[in-house]
Amino acid sequence: MPKLAPEISGIVSQTIKNMPMSGIRGFDNKISTIPGILKLTLGEPDFNVPDHIKEAAIQGIKDNDSHYAASNGKLELRQAIAKRLKESRGVDYDPNGEILVTNGATEGLGDIMLGALNPGDEVLVPTPAFSLYFSVIRMAGAKVVQLDTFKNGFELTTDQLKKALDEHPNAKMILMNYPSNPTGRVYSKEKIKELAELFKQHHILVVADEIYSDLEYNQKHSSLASLIPGQVLLVSGVSKSFAMTGWRIGFIAGPAELLAEITKVHSFLTIAVNDIAQDAAIEAYEHGQDDPLKFKAAYEKRRDFIMGKLKEMGFEMATPEGAFYIFAKIPAKFGKDDEKFALALAQKAKVGVVPGSAFGDGGQGYIRISYAASDEKLAQAMAQIKEHLSELQ
Repeated sequence: MPKLAPEISGIVSQTIKNMPMSGIRGFDNKISTIPGILKLTLGEPDFNVPDHIKEAAIQGIKDNDSHYAASNGKLELRQAIAKRLKESRGVDYDPNGEILVTNGATEGLGDIMLGALNPGDEVLVPTPAFSLYFSVIRMAGAKVVQLDTFKNGFELTTDQLKKALDEHPNAKMILMNYPSNPTGRVYSKEKIKELAELFKQHHILVVADEIYSDLEYNQKHSSLASLIPGQVLLVSGVSKSFAMTGWRIGFIAGPAELLAEITKVHSFLTIAVNDIAQDAAIEAYEHGQDDPLKFKAAYEKRRDFIMGKLKEMGFEMATPEGAFYIFAKIPAKFGKDDEKFALALAQKAKVGVVPGSAFGDGGQGYIRISYAASDEKLAQAMAQIKEHLSELQ
């Protein structure tokens, strides 16, 4: 086994060295070796990819589709994405310069930060938020300004936004995610209009992570890109909508002038996205309009089941309006140390959840439960949590 030579032992990026691993992945790794554990930690749909999408990938293999695609993605896929965005959000994007296909939405976020930010730039992030946001912003040498939305029911209000923009007049970017990971919160059409007006007045770049937009339960998704398209970078992909997390297909849509610079980052890092996965994504966007509806109906049923069981155990939570997560407040009698509580659940109840503090300010004292799991697994997990809490009492 090779060991790093002492002479080069310090040859690491201090920026990366000082950054912790993703709070979600780090905790998941910590508990994954526990025998028999039921993990409700990752945003991993338990459904299989629809057959018609798999067949498109198989056909791509048969057709020897194995050469470099265009760096910004296959034209057919960019056209399919543009058509879907027009139909779902009423926004016109030119497939030739305003859409970039990436290796999942995660790579897209990294490309944006490296392509749009300079060291020292400030980025506003309403929290609790997906922990990866903090890492990709800091990786670019920029500063995270957390906007704790706990007191507002985990929703960014116009008053809070005004205050933040006044206190950080040089903030370059704000990262908006809705439906939210981890809270499941969704913004109404009226609320989006109010926020968009403030963003417009302050000339701030908006990164809209809309990866869960097909999984809103009681309303049609309202996109900031439909109101202020000239200052929005819309990020999404097929992972959650079509249960294609492992296929790694995401995209960015936005103004061509900015996207050209971000595309440079993408091409430097990855050259292009997997051909066969793009074939599958073309089929998903062209003929899979009904697939997310089936998944959404199942998620809503699971949400209601989990919420009922958790309330019986004394947890408090807002009703998730989208995505597939419940952000539950730990009953006061069990303390406020969410990592200690989650670790005990893993070790004693054999159920894996994510500590709320992994999602930044406002997440302390909460746990995130992913209900993107089978009905049987969720029922068993709830029974084991209930038994564990009964023993604690």
